[in-house]
Amino acid sequence: MLTWKIGDVRITQIVELTTASLGPHLLPQATADAMAAIHWIAPFVDDNRRIVLSIHALAIETKDRLLIVDTCIGNDKERTYPRWNRMQGKFLDDFARVGFSVDRVDTVLCTHMHVDHVGWNTRLVDGRWQPTFRNARHLFSEKEWAHWSVEPQTYGPVIADSVQPIFDHGLADLVGDTHRVCDEVALEPTPGHTPGHVSVHVTSRGEEAVITGDMIHHPCQIAHPDWSSLADVDQTLAAKTRAAFLARYADRPVLIIGTHFAAPTAGRIVRDGATYRLDY
Repeated sequence: MLTWKIGDVRITQIVELTTASLGPHLLPQATADAMAAIHWIAPFVDDNRRIVLSIHALAIETKDRLLIVDTCIGNDKERTYPRWNRMQGKFLDDFARVGFSVDRVDTVLCTHMHVDHVGWNTRLVDGRWQPTFRNARHLFSEKEWAHWSVEPQTYGPVIADSVQPIFDHGLADLVGDTHRVCDEVALEPTPGHTPGHVSVHVTSRGEEAVITGDMIHHPCQIAHPDWSSLADVDQTLAAKTRAAFLARYADRPVLIIGTHFAAPTAGRIVRDGATYRLDY
């Protein structure tokens, strides 16, 4: 588990799993030869130059708040992807191991409503899906909910088991895509992967970080911002959003924390000839 300090704010990574099996389903452009051509990509590919993805949550601690960004896949969920179906992982054990209590979390932020970002919103208790973070307000983009409340997802009943119960228990808040959560944390619109996708901007004592969500799945998209994922709802918009994001943050002292970046997971975007690289 990695941690970063942004002024007075601490951000802690809690990893659910790391995999090299998803690459062809997400970024078919990321072939072994293409990866070999990116001189700085080594930490983010395996020995066969397959892209490695991490599925993790990020806990944000301020002086008086504990927020969690994206809640991974979750246990016991019926999923069409075999490795995730009725998974039995140790996420909550690891969450406690780094010193957090689920009852201490006051805010859950979901960058979007895909299967691997909302799973631990709920857990199975006596045969029913109950909120995992029962003392937390769960913030969802209004645009995101408007889309997924009527559109089915390919990986299973994601909304029914991981989002709708949050509404049913009165713990959901629909917010705008520039919503300020607290003095240190605000949402930043990054649409394309999904209609209401947001990133999370953290500021404290003049320091900044941005948690990407799936606006960038893998660091190779920093070198190739035109490479959109097959999971993007709007690939053209996703590429446009990514290019604008990279131009905005390049050569600035802003820590970029990738929601699916394997260790070292974070770095700063710098210009690299006609494109960009991650300086980690």
